[in-house]
Amino acid sequence: MGIDQKRLDPRLPLIQNADLNGKVVLVRFDHNVVKDGEIRDPYRIDRSLGTLYNIVERGGRPILMTHVGRPRDKKTGEIRCRSGESIESIVDYLEHKLHIRFHIPKFYIDPKFGIPGIDTSINLAIRDLKDRKVGGIYLPNTRWFQGEEAEREIRDKFALQLAGLSDIFINDAFGSWQPHASTYDITRYLPSFAGFLMQQEIINLDYVINPNRPFLAVVAGAKYDTKIKPLYAIYEKVDHLILGGVIYNTFLCAKYKIFIEGIPEKDIIAAKDLVEKDKANNKIIELPYIVESDTLEGRIKGKYRTIFIKDFKEGKKYGYILDIDPESFKEPFVIETLLNAKTIFVNAVMGYTPHFTSGSEALDRTIDHNRVALKMYGGGDTLQEFKDLCPGLYLSVLDNTQYYFFTGGGTVLTAIEQGSPYGLKPVQALIENRDSPASPKIPT
Repeated sequence: MGIDQKRLDPRLPLIQNADLNGKVVLVRFDHNVVKDGEIRDPYRIDRSLGTLYNIVERGGRPILMTHVGRPRDKKTGEIRCRSGESIESIVDYLEHKLHIRFHIPKFYIDPKFGIPGIDTSINLAIRDLKDRKVGGIYLPNTRWFQGEEAEREIRDKFALQLAGLSDIFINDAFGSWQPHASTYDITRYLPSFAGFLMQQEIINLDYVINPNRPFLAVVAGAKYDTKIKPLYAIYEKVDHLILGGVIYNTFLCAKYKIFIEGIPEKDIIAAKDLVEKDKANNKIIELPYIVESDTLEGRIKGKYRTIFIKDFKEGKKYGYILDIDPESFKEPFVIETLLNAKTIFVNAVMGYTPHFTSGSEALDRTIDHNRVALKMYGGGDTLQEFKDLCPGLYLSVLDNTQYYFFTGGGTVLTAIEQGSPYGLKPVQALIENRDSPASPKIPT
């Protein structure tokens, strides 16, 4: 699918306009798909191949980088370089997929504080890259480097080291919205451009921020307090809102004055504002049948049951609410809302995985019956659930123009909260530093 550049801010520098021939190109991807050394879902990698192919086809020599996991302890600052968060499985996947060889540089690793920096041992690999003895270089996990999330001098030094490797920087890491050295600071030192995936995500974000109406959003989450700001921002934009997971449980507690196991009182108090807001606007579509369980250990016969929210009794305490019963999606007012929407945005796993998944499956299959809406899914967990529960449907809609799967759910929520994708710090940096100086080379 081609890029409609007219839908992009003309100030955004694009890879299409970069001179790549004979240049070493440092490209930041969001290949954060590894857990315990294995790729959970290669979707994010596959979506980035167009940018990688374009770089090579136009004569560029690529150096790739991504973050994996959260190896840095925020309290102590220590960085644990665990093998389960290395980029080796990503490289194995790329080599198998593309039939080319990648080089992974080896740098000294401090046992407590990760990789101090990039040293001159990489220069031989860069020469091999230019001479086409290797197809590409893939740097270690960016969050293994001390400077990636550091402050001031250490961070700036790392950004300069990254810039010294190449002639041009391409940011194709839409899902990496936080302003770190490899997504933000580096743009001060290299001519920098947005990759094709970044462009596609920005264009499709506009359909969420400026939707065709009626606009329906489905939002869930494991914690209420972390979603308050984006939830309120979404609420202001939508015509209708469906909640799931802990967010829905918290809302129910606040509205019906009940208690649900695992929902803290402070979150219930915070949710009262949303309840009051919805009394005036009536946007939230309540899913009437929910699944109560006595335990989190699994779907154990005799220990879970379906309850009807209209049967709630004020002051009563209920067990864990772990799923939405599919019967909820047979209710006329729920079906009508889903089928009449013109834009649907889903950032939701409705149940407690892996045992309570019926609600998510029913949601996805009901949404698919809407043949006119633009259906947009955001978030790795949301996409993985869709793929696992409805594999045939997932494969059938991957190239369907009425579906779009974002590679970063948190990025989408942040952009919605800000009201524009151009407020995201890494995107902002591309625009502000579009006339960056030539790269500083690391000494040989």
